[in-house]
Amino acid sequence: MTLLKVDAIETYLGQYHILQGVSFEAKKGEVTVLLGRNGAGKTTTLRSVMGLAPISDGVITYNNKPIHKLPTYKISNKGIGFVPEDQGIFNDLTVEENMKVAMKKKDDVTMERLEWILKLFPDLKTFWHKKGGYLSGGQKQMLSIARSYINSNDLLLIDEPSKGLAPIIVEKVMRSIQEMKEKTTVILVEQNFMMASMIGDRFYIIDDGKTVHSGDMKELKEDEQLKKQYLGIA
Repeated sequence: MTLLKVDAIETYLGQYHILQGVSFEAKKGEVTVLLGRNGAGKTTTLRSVMGLAPISDGVITYNNKPIHKLPTYKISNKGIGFVPEDQGIFNDLTVEENMKVAMKKKDDVTMERLEWILKLFPDLKTFWHKKGGYLSGGQKQMLSIARSYINSNDLLLIDEPSKGLAPIIVEKVMRSIQEMKEKTTVILVEQNFMMASMIGDRFYIIDDGKTVHSGDMKELKEDEQLKKQYLGIA
């Protein structure tokens, strides 16, 4: 079942025509990876889905209903979580306060989900009363993902979760996304091809603001020419 469908969207940032025909689908229960070189338009694509970078053309549907004309808060309320590249946590609030601010409800289901999250990210439990600004880069990333996941969102958009992290922390983040895959659908933007190839089910390559290739991640692993041409992987 297709949960999210992005059809030939175009997005301008000021005078710059960033997206010039991006299309992809995210199927329920899968990790869909958006790949491409820096500046290709991957982050703008996620921001366009969330309504943070309004599209000028094309259609975005979620559960077969158009969402591209909705404000960001209504898109979020439909069950789409967003983990931005800059993490988006509140540095002056504790881990506990960051999580409470993110919660839309505080019912039994949410509290059970919080318990599961703290098992998934034990560092957050350890530093529960520590301010976000004092966390390490990896812990901030864990908190950012946890904040988006606490509300039982059916879809998570995660932008560059491994950026700037040590390899051992990248492995923790990767394992967490693999576990979350059992409960939610993920669209992942990731420059770390090793990580993307291990957790992704399907891929779409964006180049100069356009979708140029897509397919099964297993196929991309074996296609050396495609990786070299669009991802710079020799």
